[in-house]
Amino acid sequence: MAGASNNGGWPPDGGASDDLPDLPEEWGVIVIPDDLSELSDEVEAVRTELNTAVPATGWRRFTRSGPVRRLRRLCALAVRTPVLIISMAVLVTVASLFASAWPGPPRQPATQRTAATTTEPAGKLPAMDLISDDGQTASLLSRLPAVIVLTDGCTCDQLLADTAGLVDPNTAVIAVSATAASARMLPPAQTPQVPGKATIRLQDPTGGLRQHFQIGTPDGTAAVLIVDNTGKVLRVHQRVATVERIRADLARV
Repeated sequence: MAGASNNGGWPPDGGASDDLPDLPEEWGVIVIPDDLSELSDEVEAVRTELNTAVPATGWRRFTRSGPVRRLRRLCALAVRTPVLIISMAVLVTVASLFASAWPGPPRQPATQRTAATTTEPAGKLPAMDLISDDGQTASLLSRLPAVIVLTDGCTCDQLLADTAGLVDPNTAVIAVSATAASARMLPPAQTPQVPGKATIRLQDPTGGLRQHFQIGTPDGTAAVLIVDNTGKVLRVHQRVATVERIRADLARV
């Protein structure tokens, strides 16, 4: 390490001269080599940097000024915000298109009430008490298995007789109507009879059976419920005019 004499202005103890300011502490310890040629690499790097630096013109100095830089940041923000909003709108639109085009679970077709409507409900006959011809209450569940014919608005005597002739002797044929007038039986001479088989006539003043099985208003045909001996409703025919419509189901009870 090369030293400096007192005549050169350096103090003998290596401290700072009174005429020179102290070096900044962040510079740390500065070591001066004895051979300055050891600094040739650093000198060459500094020269290269200085030679390649583009001289700052007046326009560059203007664009690098503080107000201009702040204005440029504001302009960039103003441009990015609409772009972000438009991008989000495009993404939402594309996502909605994919969602609408994506196949969902198949929907069951709605049952339409037509003359040929037939349903097979998964349920049992409700525990309902109807009214017999003599005004007494009668339980439907005590007359199973049964073919229940809702006769409101229907001239169904032939249908009832044909049904009674096709079912098993242990199967009851029950004619249910809303009023006593609809439930009355024709005179014996006019009513078709089946030997050993009588049709049971009951009244349902509140229309509970129609409401429970969602059967439409009377239209001149009968509605028929096929019920087994456990009370399970095997089939519901909404519109029946002749026994041929229910012949196949009568064999199930």
